[in-house]
Amino acid sequence: MTEAAAESGNAHPVRYQGRVRLTRYADLASARAVRLVSAARRRGSRLPPMVWDSLLPTLLLVNILTTRLLQELPVAVALTAALALPLVWRRRAPLMVFGAVAAAAFVQWLMDVQLLADIALLIALYTVAANSGRRGTLVAGAIVEAGVLLACLRWAAEGAFPTTFVAATAMVVAAAVLGVNVRTKGVYLAALEERAARLERERDQQARLAVAEERTRITREMHDIVTHNLSVMVALTDAAVYAQHRSPDKATTAMLQISETGRQALTDMRRSLGILRTDEPDAERHPLPGIAQLAALADQMCAAGLPTRLEVQGGHTHIPATAQLTVYRLVQEALTNTLKHTPPGTHAEVRVRCSAETVTVDVTDSGPCPPLPGATPAGHGIPGMRERAAAYGGKLQAGPLPGGGWGVRTRLDLSSSGEVSA
Repeated sequence: MTEAAAESGNAHPVRYQGRVRLTRYADLASARAVRLVSAARRRGSRLPPMVWDSLLPTLLLVNILTTRLLQELPVAVALTAALALPLVWRRRAPLMVFGAVAAAAFVQWLMDVQLLADIALLIALYTVAANSGRRGTLVAGAIVEAGVLLACLRWAAEGAFPTTFVAATAMVVAAAVLGVNVRTKGVYLAALEERAARLERERDQQARLAVAEERTRITREMHDIVTHNLSVMVALTDAAVYAQHRSPDKATTAMLQISETGRQALTDMRRSLGILRTDEPDAERHPLPGIAQLAALADQMCAAGLPTRLEVQGGHTHIPATAQLTVYRLVQEALTNTLKHTPPGTHAEVRVRCSAETVTVDVTDSGPCPPLPGATPAGHGIPGMRERAAAYGGKLQAGPLPGGGWGVRTRLDLSSSGEVSA
């Protein structure tokens, strides 16, 4: 009995160990199956959509072949193929595919054959809702709902018509709502992509406009600096040549002024171009010229042979630095034109009136004939002055005066510039 008990006692551990091994084998097999399915899903995500749309017709045909009797196979296979095969092209022509599936379902109903392939109607309805408008979705939903009613009247079990009809209607509504949600999401994503593309285009356009505006600004600065200083240097050189024999001291003074003007021109050019270089601290050490430097400009013009009288009314400490630079450049350009295009003996007057919101600039000369309208053959003088004045809402008036001479007048509106006072 002990041996029997021993034998019986040894038998249970053997069976238990066998079950443990089988459980381990099942777990390993399940894990491998999960990994294979995940890998197949990752690989399948790169497959064309038509391949995925071909899976359902294949599964339905396999189901018919394995569940129907031999004498039922021809009709069942033909109807299943008519219901399921059009789904392969559902993404390309959703309405045509839905019409084909609905026609096959009606033929099926006439032949009184129940098939699992009727699920193709729900898929076709979902595709129409996801790719067509509201009208197409309503028409397709009404057709499917009519088919549900006919199917329930013929095939619903006795006393189960309400339950069957409600359940089938719920599936129809669910398919339509899901398709509409997918279409709405697609439209929303497309709108977001279009908006992002439009914002990128606008950003690129703004960048190009900013580059063009900066180039125009630099061009104006270089024109004003070069033409003014070169004009002054030419006038001083002529004076030095004329005075070198009669008055060597005046010739020496003129040459020193030429040197000083050249250095000032180089400083102004470095200041204007230094903003384009990150390793140029010189632009930070030299402030931009403004109304306070008009006196030095008038003295420079006097030394070059153009007696200039300056009159500044009102305080200018509240005026922004960029507005003061505009005033300085306007006066500089006007005086340079006078120096270049008027005969000796001409006098110039500069009047600057500053108020809380405006700055008025008047530059006149007593030349017997008006200067040319442009400072250079390309005509950058007056147009550049107009652009500078327009930046502050001003309109430049330049032309001959009634009593002779030439006048330049503009009024800058500080409130329209949007700048912060210095």
